Amino acid sequence: MSDGSSPPDGDLVAPTPKIPVPEEVRQAVRTLIRWAGDDPEREGLLDTPDRVARAWREYALGYEQDPSHHLSRTFDEVGGYDEIVLLKDIPFQSHCEHHMAPIIGKASIAYLPQDRVVGISKLARVLHGFARRLQVQERLTAQVADCIWTHLEPQGVAVVIEASHACMSARGVNTPGVMMTTSRMMGVFKRDERSRREVLALMGY
Repeated sequence: MSDGSSPPDGDLVAPTPKIPVPEEVRQAVRTLIRWAGDDPEREGLLDTPDRVARAWREYALGYEQDPSHHLSRTFDEVGGYDEIVLLKDIPFQSHCEHHMAPIIGKASIAYLPQDRVVGISKLARVLHGFARRLQVQERLTAQVADCIWTHLEPQGVAVVIEASHACMSARGVNTPGVMMTTSRMMGVFKRDERSRREVLALMGY
C-alpha cells in the first residue's frame, strides 16, 4: 500500500504531494509576478507562489530518477521473436531550458532486440524520465536513444520526436502550429538503409 508520498513503480504522472515550499522559492515567484506587472498580494495571486513551486517540482520529477532503472528488468524468452519492437506516438511534456516554456509533443521509440526485450511501458518511462527536466529537444532525443542502446544492447535503436515549443509559438517570432522533428538512429538503423526505411515506415514517416 502506498502512503501517497511517492508514485508507484516510478510512475511520473502521480499527483504531487503537498510538500513544504521554501520561503526563498515563494519570494522568487512573487518577484516574478511583480516584474510581470501584477500585485502578488491581490487575492487571486496569494496562493500562486505555492502552486507554482509545487507545479515545478512535478514538472522536474525526472531529476529525481535514473531513467535507466526502468530497463533493468528484461526478458529472454520471446518465442524466437527477432523483429522490430516499436512504441509509437507517446505523448510527453517538457520545458525548454532557455525560456522554461512548455515543449509538448510525441515520440516514437523502436529497437531491434539482440536476445532480450523489456516491458513495453518501460520505453515510455525512459522518455518521461528525461523529458521531466529542463531540456532541448535534440538532447532529449539523444538521451532516450543512448539509454536504450547502452542498457538493452540491441541490434538497433531509432527515436523520432515531434514537438511544439511555446518559446516559439507564444513569444519571440509568435509562430504557432510549427512542429520540430528530431531523430537518432543507432546500430542497424544507422548502418542499413533498408532497415532505416522499414522502421521509419512503421513510425509513419
